[in-house]
Amino acid sequence: MSTTEETLLLWESFKQGDWNAYTQLYNLHFKLLTNYGYKFTKDISFIEDAVQDLFIKLWTNKENLGSPLSVRNYLYKALRSILFRKMQARSRFTEIQDKDPLPFEVSFDQVLIKTEEERELSIKIKSAVNALPARQQEIVFLRFYEGFSYLEIADIMEITIASTYKLLYKALNSIEFIFATSTPNNKPI
Repeated sequence: MSTTEETLLLWESFKQGDWNAYTQLYNLHFKLLTNYGYKFTKDISFIEDAVQDLFIKLWTNKENLGSPLSVRNYLYKALRSILFRKMQARSRFTEIQDKDPLPFEVSFDQVLIKTEEERELSIKIKSAVNALPARQQEIVFLRFYEGFSYLEIADIMEITIASTYKLLYKALNSIEFIFATSTPNNKPI
C-alpha cells in the first residue's frame, strides 16, 4: 500500500471520528505544512497557529468533508487559504494592491551542498528564484520542491491548469534570463 493510499485511509477514519487517525494525519503533515507556510511569512508562531486552526476546523467539520484525491494537496490548499485570510486580517489597515500581495520565499536550507560548484550553482539558483515575483516563486516551490502536479498546483493556487503552465513557463524563462545575464559569456535567447 502506498503512502497516498495509507493517508487516504487515515482521512476516511478521521472523518468517522477516529481520534488516533486525526492525530496521525496531524503528525504526518505538521512539518510539511509549517515549511510551506514559512514561504509566505517568517513568523513561526503565526504559521503554527494557522496549522492549528486548520486542524481544528477539520475536526469540527469532519462530517461534512469530502474525500479528496490527495490529502496533502487538500491540506496545502486549505492552509494557503487560512494564511491569506489571517494575513489580510492582520494588515487590514494597509491597502492591499494585488490579489496575492503576500511575499513568498523559497528556502534552500534543506539542500545538501557537497561541492563548491554545487554551492555556487545553489547561490545562483537562489538569487534567480528570489528575483521572481511571489507567485512565480510559489509555483517553482510547489512544482520542484514539493513535487505537485500541474493539476494539484492549479487547485492549491486557485488558478486554471493553463495558468499554471503559463506561470511556470514565465518563471523558468525569467530564471533562464537571469542566469544568462549573470554569466558574462551567455546571452539570453
